[in-house]
Amino acid sequence: MTLQQRVRYLKASDGTRLAWAEAGSGPLVLKAANWLSHLEYERESPVWKHWLQFFSSRSRFVRYDERGCGMSDWQVGTLSMDQWTDDLESVIAAARPTEPVTLLGMSQGAAVCVNYAVRHPGQVGRMILYGGYAHGVFRRKPAPSESTHRAMIELARAACGQDNPTFRQVFTSRFIPGGSHEQLQWYNELCLRSTSGESAAKLFEVRAAVDVEHLLGQVRTPTLVLHARDDEVVPIAEGHLLASTIPGAEFVELDSRNHVLLEQEPAWTRFREAVSAFLNPGESALRGAFAALSPREREVLGLIADGLSNIEIAKRMQISEKTARNHASNLFDKLGVSSRAQAIVFARDHGFSA
Repeated sequence: MTLQQRVRYLKASDGTRLAWAEAGSGPLVLKAANWLSHLEYERESPVWKHWLQFFSSRSRFVRYDERGCGMSDWQVGTLSMDQWTDDLESVIAAARPTEPVTLLGMSQGAAVCVNYAVRHPGQVGRMILYGGYAHGVFRRKPAPSESTHRAMIELARAACGQDNPTFRQVFTSRFIPGGSHEQLQWYNELCLRSTSGESAAKLFEVRAAVDVEHLLGQVRTPTLVLHARDDEVVPIAEGHLLASTIPGAEFVELDSRNHVLLEQEPAWTRFREAVSAFLNPGESALRGAFAALSPREREVLGLIADGLSNIEIAKRMQISEKTARNHASNLFDKLGVSSRAQAIVFARDHGFSA
């Protein structure tokens, strides 16, 4: 199903035109911009579609193309952490939240979210930081080869916006090394459609100088940090730094090499579970309790909820009474109840369905 969204435009603080989109309904989750995006082209993307569906199915999900990319102005204007944060500020103002927002910061967007949360602590309810970093490439220790990164900047200048898939494949293979042929082809096309070579090079260079480590200890927003263990774009050490320095932050390590998690990998399931638990701890705990039941235990719980005794359950399921009793005891432990009566109330109150 194609994502149904509404696209609008706004003028940033320096007059640059920014495109933003919203989809879904509910509490506002706002995604800060990250490297290469296109609001329309992503709607049926084999790389991004599952992200959009996940967040828009449970929230009013707002995202925007950063200056220099997608449907926003390709003339980048000023590029700096303060300007990127001003842009986020402008999108939040245009979205007109009625309560503190949840910020989603991926990759470079994590640093922008941190800066905004320190600027406006009362306006951010939660932060989710995935694949993020406090230090751009030139600020990391041990520092990668600057000459290598300079070469990547020049490659961005040559590859993005140019119809030469060989150059673009260098970026694609780093961002989604586990991608299928279709996913790799789509990402190659994104590099062609989303920006010019000159804008890509400028964005790539300014990102390398990002440093928000001094702000991390000032964050007062509940924060969830997630990072792929073998991320080939941003090392997991940067995720560890975010989680260990932001007071009270939770950390989830994901088993993946991909900088953008793909729908078919187990790490995406783990990501969804962790984010759901973070955003809706009570609801997620209940789903987790029921999910922990085996198929047999679910069947037994359904029969208990219908009022059947262990003897009646044994006959219905054609198992021994002892086995039925063991199933009941196991599911009581998993649900955290101590009697049949409590199990019946728990199942009925929380809409359990076998």
